[in-house]
Amino acid sequence: MPESTLSSSSPDMNCSSVSYVHSINEAGRLLPSASRWNSIEIDYNPFPKSSIEYDSLPSPYSKSVEFNLVITDKTHLKRFVYISIFLVLAILALVLLLPFLAPKHSHHGSSKNLTLAINQALTFFEAQKSGHFPKNSSVSFRGDSGLQDGNSSSHDLVGGFYDSGNNIKFSFPTAYTITLLSWTVIEYHQKYADIGELEHVKDIIKWGSDYLLKLFVPPINATSSSTNNNLYSQVGSTTNDGFNDVTCWQRPEDMSYSRPVSICNSTASDLAGEIVAALSAASLVFGEDKAYSGELIKGAEKLFELATAVDPSAQGTYTMSDACGGQARQFYNSSGFEDELVWAGTWLFFATGNTTYLGSVTQKRTSAETEEIPSEKWIFDWNNKITANAVLLTRLRFFHDMGYPYAAALQPSTTRTDLLMCSYLSEHIFKKTPGGLILLRPDDGKPLQFAATASFLSKLYSDYLDLLQRQGGSCSSHNYTLEMLRHFSMSQVDYILGDNPMKMSYVVGFGESYPVHVHHRSSSIPWDGHQYSCEDGDKWLYSEQPNPNTLLGAMVGGPDQHDKFLDDRKKPWFTEPSISSNAGLVAALIALHNPPCESSDFSCVGSGIDKMGIFTNIR
Repeated sequence: MPESTLSSSSPDMNCSSVSYVHSINEAGRLLPSASRWNSIEIDYNPFPKSSIEYDSLPSPYSKSVEFNLVITDKTHLKRFVYISIFLVLAILALVLLLPFLAPKHSHHGSSKNLTLAINQALTFFEAQKSGHFPKNSSVSFRGDSGLQDGNSSSHDLVGGFYDSGNNIKFSFPTAYTITLLSWTVIEYHQKYADIGELEHVKDIIKWGSDYLLKLFVPPINATSSSTNNNLYSQVGSTTNDGFNDVTCWQRPEDMSYSRPVSICNSTASDLAGEIVAALSAASLVFGEDKAYSGELIKGAEKLFELATAVDPSAQGTYTMSDACGGQARQFYNSSGFEDELVWAGTWLFFATGNTTYLGSVTQKRTSAETEEIPSEKWIFDWNNKITANAVLLTRLRFFHDMGYPYAAALQPSTTRTDLLMCSYLSEHIFKKTPGGLILLRPDDGKPLQFAATASFLSKLYSDYLDLLQRQGGSCSSHNYTLEMLRHFSMSQVDYILGDNPMKMSYVVGFGESYPVHVHHRSSSIPWDGHQYSCEDGDKWLYSEQPNPNTLLGAMVGGPDQHDKFLDDRKKPWFTEPSISSNAGLVAALIALHNPPCESSDFSCVGSGIDKMGIFTNIR
């Protein structure tokens, strides 16, 4: 093996970066001389030469080990060294910058016009308003209605929303609707503002929260029994003699039949809890209006105090009592109340910053999950809040961890949320229709309402992970990515908006094909200046003609398990919309709406979400 010849004045090794090696002739043979004069000088040190001499330092290695190279041209070696160093530095820089340069916000969005869909979905709530109808409303086939509501109980119950295609005002789903819409504004208010819908959605929320304030009559004095407080659960009837809100097909402006009121007390724990949650969430939406926000919080705290002061053995659901929710059972039968009390405590904590409420959540979380019936597991709707509450508590843990002693409630909630995400993505937990719609409650019909809230929660949680600069999560032995969550979320909304085997948008007015025989009284009866009686209404109910008034933005019940849909006004399980369902649709749409910014704009991290706004009142 040829050895290198070092330039040195002594037997010791010279550690200079300049070395000399044997030269090779054109035939490829080594020249025999060991002299530096028959060698080529190689300077392979890319850094400035040191002024310190190291000639006296002995080498621990043999020279053949240190210089086992034959180099004919120092120019090529220098170039190689420089390029190598550049590549190492470039790779190092890329590794460090990769989390920031990942195209988090250039997601494959829907080809649908989500801005238009949001505007239309919000417009549906305009068509559901009861009371003194706004003169500036974009809905032209509605007017004043229900102006005598509450007279039978000597209490003003004018206002609120008609629940669906009938003319009943149910308090339970109304409160859920306001809670959910408020949540979307708290998280995505900038998105709403960017598309010009912030004031629109806030007006809808206030219309609802104003009505909710009327539903609770607090005790006159501190000594009054909590079981004697009035809590109004319903306006309208399904059972009174003669015509009622179910048997009469009539516009609300023309109603002439009696509209009795259903009254509860504080033992209706679920109804009280949902109203508390709605008032608390709305108080955050209107935080800049200190007077109104304070009024909402005051009402929420008083109602929560009374609801939780009830003897646990007396607590229950509002539909357990005939006087309170007997008529609501066939429409909104509640399966439990612990989840609403936990939901209420969570929102009260966000609204006030009072850790007493978070302590209540910690204590009741386990019992609420125990109360959950199997068919409700992983569902977020007017009846079940456990799933959504887990997402909220996970948000608290991620961005404002309260530590001990609340960690007991926060960590399990994160675990449950991860399991929720995996359940959406799993092919074994929930089935899908052949067209891809998730079937969270396959035996109950009207599947779109559940798919919409699943779309919302999956996209919302992916935004939380995005803020943490995580690429995904895991549950048990399964992993998921942000892209998987967003693809699932978008797939459900795309299905609702027309990417389905029926090639039909299930949102009225959106796209080229949508339901035109919607099960809805106001939409199906002409707005022509004539008053139509209950007997007249049957003509419109059974008409095969399309509804004369387009119920813009209404999401109908949806198809069956095989993607089949019948556009039939007489089949409400296909064609009836509701305010609670549309709240889920709005939530999914605004979550998926891409913010108007480039992927390189770091202010867009989290896809337009307000990271800390929900914690404004927490110190």
